[in-house]
Amino acid sequence: MNSSSQQDLIEIMELIFSLLQQLSVYLVIAYLLSKTPLFMPITTISGRLSQRFSCYILFSLFCILGTYFGLNIDDAIANTRAIGAVMGGVLGGPIVGFAVGLTGGWHRYGGFTDLACAISTTAEGILGGLVHSYYVRRNHIDQLYRPSIVFGITLIAEVLQMAIILLVAKPFDQALELVNAIALPMVIANSAGAALFMSIIHDRKTIYEKYSAAFSSRALTIAQRTVGIMSKGFNEQSAKKIARIVYEETEVGAVAITDREKILAFIGIGDDHHLPGTPISSIHTLRSINRSELVYADGYDIPYCCSIHDKCKLGSALVIPLLGGNNEVLGTIKLYEPKHKLFSTVNVTLGEGIAKLLSNQILTGRYAQQQALLLQAELRLLQAQVNPHF
Repeated sequence: MNSSSQQDLIEIMELIFSLLQQLSVYLVIAYLLSKTPLFMPITTISGRLSQRFSCYILFSLFCILGTYFGLNIDDAIANTRAIGAVMGGVLGGPIVGFAVGLTGGWHRYGGFTDLACAISTTAEGILGGLVHSYYVRRNHIDQLYRPSIVFGITLIAEVLQMAIILLVAKPFDQALELVNAIALPMVIANSAGAALFMSIIHDRKTIYEKYSAAFSSRALTIAQRTVGIMSKGFNEQSAKKIARIVYEETEVGAVAITDREKILAFIGIGDDHHLPGTPISSIHTLRSINRSELVYADGYDIPYCCSIHDKCKLGSALVIPLLGGNNEVLGTIKLYEPKHKLFSTVNVTLGEGIAKLLSNQILTGRYAQQQALLLQAELRLLQAQVNPHF
């Protein structure tokens, strides 16, 4: 290998490492955004306008960032722009892929490869969209979230980009020299970057699915275990059984059920002073009853302080009203966590679902009681007609 070839190889390796360094910043931004609600729509492929719009905005942003993080080489830019275009197409479909690619390509305009890069970026988005359509038609949507699939798509997209640069950019000699310098670094950086980006999305998707499965499983179990308990009325006995079931299934610090005036049942931390029959004194509970609204005292933004005992170990509370007919507040169900433990988002959502379930069961129980009383009245009337002296 002569000195010229060695120098070219060194320059290519330096460019690869430089692009990988830029890619690291790019992926850190992607990881941080994955912790926000912005990522929620792209973890499912629904075909809805809102999901497609989210894909367009997010991946157009990353397409533009790929240009800004690029490296100037001979009036051109070695970049990671293809990641945004391909990912937009893969997760949003052909129309979104075209729109993201066109946005990224238009933003790139400038330099002797501007037209070639604009065309190639749009083509990369369309390529990702065609793969999206292929898997959606075959009902293999999960394949779109495989990093290896995205790696292969992006690799092909980058080879396509180099071909377009050679065909469109002028003069040809300068275009060929540029492709020789940037082809390998850009293929490696973009393909690896797209695969890692998809890995981040796949991890978030898995977490969301686990949370959803846990929520559904708990809700179903609680519904099954509480069936029929309210048939004999909303009282201390039924409230105690319900509180015990909710406490066991949610694994919160404590569970309480109240009517409009007093505590009916309390299970968990603090049961030595939160006694059934104690009049309601908590401002959070009174607010929930009076305003018919959910009250969440997380212990941070909204402080929680026990109104019964100043050394109570409970540090946060979720209070949800139980509604009867005409949205009349019949009481509340309260979930607590101790001071050293954060309230799970799943349990907050689950608490709302439990309250709706119990409200429906209370209404069903009242209806059953009314039907039983009506039946007894009809029987008495019938007996009186058969035997007036009965």
